[in-house]
Amino acid sequence: MSQKNLLVLGVAILIAVLALSSMFTVDIRERSLLLRLGETVREDLSPGLHFRIPVIDTAHRFDGRLQTLNIPPERFLTVERKNLIVDFYVKWKIDDVGVYYRSTGGREVQAQQRLEQLVKDGLRDQFGQRTVEDAVSGERADIMRIVTARAGELSRELGIAVREVRIKRIDLPDDVSVSVFERMQAERAQAAAELRALGAEAGERIRADADRQREVIVAEAQRDGDRIRGEGDARAAEIYANAFERDAEFYSFYRSLAAYRESLGDGETVLVLDPDDEFFRYFNQSR
Repeated sequence: MSQKNLLVLGVAILIAVLALSSMFTVDIRERSLLLRLGETVREDLSPGLHFRIPVIDTAHRFDGRLQTLNIPPERFLTVERKNLIVDFYVKWKIDDVGVYYRSTGGREVQAQQRLEQLVKDGLRDQFGQRTVEDAVSGERADIMRIVTARAGELSRELGIAVREVRIKRIDLPDDVSVSVFERMQAERAQAAAELRALGAEAGERIRADADRQREVIVAEAQRDGDRIRGEGDARAAEIYANAFERDAEFYSFYRSLAAYRESLGDGETVLVLDPDDEFFRYFNQSR
């Protein structure tokens, strides 16, 4: 092969290499930017095929998917100066690739370290405002919500969006566990005693009200009974009076029979009276 042909072949190969090196692709799962002599010329390139000037331009691509930062369990102090061992993780992703590159140099390890410190500072602040009981049993959701919002705001300087700070587990050191358990037990016993006292008070109030209502009902029934009996006696007296007016002799005879029945009805009564007494008036009549 002649020297001329070799030169042409070499030029063709060089052109092919330059052409290939000038092309690069961006995956849909990536966030990327293009630098020219160290200066950003294009940010957040769209997925697909792109071109660059070989040697002068440099393309940087980063994972744009949601990522999980698992952080080793950390000790935090509560307001009572008690230690809690907190196991947590962070969900995050790149939000502004240009800011991310300038603040971290494109190094994911550095981004994670700075994000980890932001989250730890937020958790330290929140646990430091709460008691052990509040942190363990009652306000974990509030802590996660507040820390997520704070970390999300501060991480904008890193070009990062924090999606979630999740507390997986909160453990108590052995010395703290015993004291917390005893205090919670005492508080529950006190609450139970208060509830029993309230129940006893309510029971006494209900019983007193029931007794009062019973007295009222009995008194009203006695009053109504006396009234009805009085009305009945008055009606009976009226009937007797009407009967007496119609036939005085028959009424007298009827009253005498009633007296005989009351006095002699049991068959064992002995009366010592004058035979001519008015009581035996109808016994002495022949007709």
